[in-house]
Amino acid sequence: MAFPPLLPHAVFVGALLSLAGCSSTPGGGSVDPSAYAATGCNELNTEVGTVSAEISRVAIARGKVANTNVPKWVLGGRRVATSVVDRQTARIDSLQQQEQEIVAARNRNCAGQLD
Repeated sequence: MAFPPLLPHAVFVGALLSLAGCSSTPGGGSVDPSAYAATGCNELNTEVGTVSAEISRVAIARGKVANTNVPKWVLGGRRVATSVVDRQTARIDSLQQQEQEIVAARNRNCAGQLD
């Protein structure tokens, strides 16, 4: 039985990791709520939009990786894909927590104001 060459394996894993985007980069963690105490309503609205866009971007990348058909001959390919999806899910959870903190600050800071 002949084994497939390693080059396609390396190319496939590289492509899979590129689909991951910035999923392995840290960030999007908890933000101190007092950091938003002096922030205006427009800035908070902008922050909510920015975080929401990032959540969408990561979710799209996660979906692409999750729906990738990994050939059986790619050793460890499914494990790499699962690991990438798990990191992206953790990133989305972190971003959603950050978004909730910003929305709570916006509710506190902008109560009764019309923007």
